[in-house]
Amino acid sequence: MSRTEQLSALEQLEQLEHEIRSSVGVRLFTVLAWLPARRVLHRAHSSHPDQYPVGGEKSVEVAAGWLERCIERQLPYLGADRACVREVFADHRTIEALGCGAVVNAPVVDGGRTLGVLSVLDAEGHYDQAAVQRVCALAHRAVPALHACIDRTDRPATAV
Repeated sequence: MSRTEQLSALEQLEQLEHEIRSSVGVRLFTVLAWLPARRVLHRAHSSHPDQYPVGGEKSVEVAAGWLERCIERQLPYLGADRACVREVFADHRTIEALGCGAVVNAPVVDGGRTLGVLSVLDAEGHYDQAAVQRVCALAHRAVPALHACIDRTDRPATAV
């Protein structure tokens, strides 16, 4: 059994946050699981649980083009400035209040299936294409944790 398999989902995502912080820098880091049946993003990890609690969900609060790009086409998104962040995210005021004005979103894909997305935010102008490549290179590390999250949360409601 590998070291990654031995870590809990929480530990895996905390370790991933540390690696991204060391690699590209980050003020706000969240990992979102994609639940396609409900078309929601379920927060599996957050560096700021007061503002972005684990377990919180986003329905289509993001621009349709973002969903198509990141979830359906499995391509990363770079929002290099506040205008890009405002254009895509309904919660841009909260994002800006945390001092963030740039975002990298990297899809997490396993076997051709989109499991979710890494959301990496920092000050306006902080990220470029090189940062996108570094975040994308680390995205696969969220696969086991997102599988666990999806298995736990994407279940049909049971009758009482």
